[in-house]
Amino acid sequence: MTLAPETTDLKVQLRLADDWFTVCDLTQLVPGRGVAALLPDGRQAALFRDRNGNLYAIDNRDPFGGAAVLSRGLTGTHQGRPFVASPLLKQRFDLLSGQCLDDETVRVATYPVRAD
Repeated sequence: MTLAPETTDLKVQLRLADDWFTVCDLTQLVPGRGVAALLPDGRQAALFRDRNGNLYAIDNRDPFGGAAVLSRGLTGTHQGRPFVASPLLKQRFDLLSGQCLDDETVRVATYPVRAD
């Protein structure tokens, strides 16, 4: 028997340096919406769960405006790759690589993420 992720006690974890950091319960990530998480070093990560259950984590700071807002952006896909569009100036960031799809010279950090 297989359990749906919503009925389990899975925790979302980010890989930071050499260890996994528990961020939240998987049930707190609503597909298609982001959540901001404060990391131990004071930075913020933006976490996303898509409708297929895939998890993504990138830096929450918008490099163009400087505000920590990427977790509030709109998600979508471009050529089959998931992205989030910043709510400030609408630049899109690939959720797998962190690459800005609208300016190839800009990238945000990404984090390995898992539900365990």
